[in-house]
Amino acid sequence: MDTGLLQSIDQQTRLAGYNRLALLIFSLGGQATFGINVFKVREVLPMPALQQLPRAHPLVRGIFDCRGVVMPVVDLAAALGLAGGQPASHVVVTEFNRRLQAFAVGGVERILHVDVADVLPPEDADGFLTAMTRFEQRTVQIVDVERVLVEIGGGGERIAAAAPQQQNGWRALIADDSVVARRQVEDTVRSLGLDCICVPDGARALEWLRDQAAADRLGDLALVISDVEMPRLDGYALTAEIRRDAALQGLFVLLHTSLSGVSNSAMVTRVGADRFITKFCREELARAIAERLQALGVAEAA
Repeated sequence: MDTGLLQSIDQQTRLAGYNRLALLIFSLGGQATFGINVFKVREVLPMPALQQLPRAHPLVRGIFDCRGVVMPVVDLAAALGLAGGQPASHVVVTEFNRRLQAFAVGGVERILHVDVADVLPPEDADGFLTAMTRFEQRTVQIVDVERVLVEIGGGGERIAAAAPQQQNGWRALIADDSVVARRQVEDTVRSLGLDCICVPDGARALEWLRDQAAADRLGDLALVISDVEMPRLDGYALTAEIRRDAALQGLFVLLHTSLSGVSNSAMVTRVGADRFITKFCREELARAIAERLQALGVAEAA
């Protein structure tokens, strides 16, 4: 695949506030089609010669030097429990959650632009997929690469379940399509004494908020913590909807995403989010929540 294609993506689509998603789609040796958010992708390369590591995790095929950076190559097909098919022919070099890593894949096909409204939650909410969509009468399965890395101990931050403080009477709404990310954020939030409501996408978050507003029950909602990449309604579009709704527009919104870069920072201002944090640093997230609690006059935040 021509890596120049990755640099030619339309900037309008790059701004997720349009509720659009750009996917790099590929195979893993069989008939199924898989995808990953293109803004986690740095480049796509033919399979390089890999150096084996003693006592490496079974899913790590080896390491290679990518422009001066030594990085592991994760066997994505094996991680998803897929057997057989053709050998992996490419590596997809990714950057997310403040890390660089590569995934071994089969044929890399193209970049697909889709409307997030057409991206649906997976049938198995506890599996390694975050969402699914349709393309040319095919199902494209979007891989939860954060969960893959956490499962092999190489990505995300494993945090011990901290003993929660005494409940301080405040709640937080957490919206994230990754099971791993929701658990990480929930654990951090509860450790600061807040109760949590967790939903897997922006549409459900907005529905819950409007239901709570109709029942006059938003007075104890300290903040909304939302991922950016989500099916049905992404985090930028969710924030924009909150700001347009007179009953919700005063809510504090913290966007929490594995993506980074100037475009994301610009969109925070554009859609009216109060804060933006790149996943996942427990201390940084806890500090942001504590500062919000301090602003609300909660003594436990000190």
